[in-house]
Amino acid sequence: MNAPVQPDLTGRVELPWHRGPLASYDCETTGTVTGTDRIVSAALIHPNGNVTRWLSNVDGVEIPEAATAVHGITTEHARAHGRPAKEVVEEITGWLAHELCSDSALVVMNAPFDLSLLDAECARHGVPTVADRIGDVAPVIDPLVLDRAADKYRKGRRNLESLAAHYGVDLTNAHTADADAHAALHVALRIADQHEKLQVPARVLHGWQVQWHEVWAANYESFLRRSKPTATVNRGWPIRPVGSAS
Repeated sequence: MNAPVQPDLTGRVELPWHRGPLASYDCETTGTVTGTDRIVSAALIHPNGNVTRWLSNVDGVEIPEAATAVHGITTEHARAHGRPAKEVVEEITGWLAHELCSDSALVVMNAPFDLSLLDAECARHGVPTVADRIGDVAPVIDPLVLDRAADKYRKGRRNLESLAAHYGVDLTNAHTADADAHAALHVALRIADQHEKLQVPARVLHGWQVQWHEVWAANYESFLRRSKPTATVNRGWPIRPVGSAS
């Protein structure tokens, strides 16, 4: 049985998030350090199949061979076909703000990476962040956080490829932004289908995820400190605090 629709404090009827408007965002980058690495490509997709894609020239920055090996985009290709990085960052940020202001829930796999890196890019280029434009960056739906909460003790990896395989979602051309955004969206929907307790309004689920991520981070940090007393795990979901480690 599906969860019933719920009224909010203004009297509006709020659908469970998986039955409401959705968009899914993903980016491919020059590396894994949110404060210094750059967006190379990005995509925003909708359940109806509409896709908006971006390719940045990365301001002429060299794309490391290790990053190219993951997403397939070379420095030469980005310079030849990409648009100015500031324009790309401005457009991405504007589109995400528009989606959230339009009552869409934004699906982002491992949101603290993609959204924190976008914030760093905004700071680099003097572009208003999503939060600058709309206030709270919400509601966000993170398949990684949902899966950890819904199936806490399952063994194995929880990267996007592993989640797609576990939930029976096709992921062809993994590590291209549009394919990963598409897979993240459908993994999130499969999780909702399998776990009725998660079929709540998007802003309710957003708040739960903030708490779930904090609990997970604290527990994982305690585990790591058994062998490395100074180990730390990043807090902050869906965006890490400014100045936190990557």
